[in-house]
Amino acid sequence: MTAEIALLPGLHVSRETEARLRAFTALVLKWTATINLIAVADHGQLWQRHVLDSAQLVLVAPARIVRWADLGSGGGFPGIVVAALLAEFNPGARMSLVESDQRKATFLRQAARLLGLSLDVITARAETTAPLQADVLTARALAKLTDLMPLAERHLATGGTALFPKGRTSNNEIAAARAHWAFDLQQTPSMTDASATILGLQRITRA
Repeated sequence: MTAEIALLPGLHVSRETEARLRAFTALVLKWTATINLIAVADHGQLWQRHVLDSAQLVLVAPARIVRWADLGSGGGFPGIVVAALLAEFNPGARMSLVESDQRKATFLRQAARLLGLSLDVITARAETTAPLQADVLTARALAKLTDLMPLAERHLATGGTALFPKGRTSNNEIAAARAHWAFDLQQTPSMTDASATILGLQRITRA
């Protein structure tokens, strides 16, 4: 399948994948009318602020992925977007979405079915979900870094990577987390928001 569409610099996808992502945005807008998946102010910026912001995570993820887990998946960002990209670039990878809200979990299952994506939706809190042994763990706008650290410790496989998009307070959150945790950190500037960064954490242990 020939890659023809440039979503972001360094990320070219097939027309089929782009069509999947466009179809997903239509679903988000349709369901948001009843279960508030995204803020009303974001409707006009859905592609840039949510789809592309989520898609960039695959560019900083490790090459070898057996299982990718997304915590607090909500409206499918980044989980559904990443799943659509993995379907093209890494079809053997398994995607798990963890969402405790029953209505949002229903949306995620419906979106996966309509888009033809094979993934697991776990309707539970990340704190009580059985360890997922994920090679990549993501959580977008879910919690502060100090609260994400025990979840990363619980759900990452040995040698796994946690990818947490963060905004202007990222440095403060890193400092607070380092008071109780030790970890290797790589920061990657966001390609969609000049004030944001993607935190890549490995070797997470309690300090």
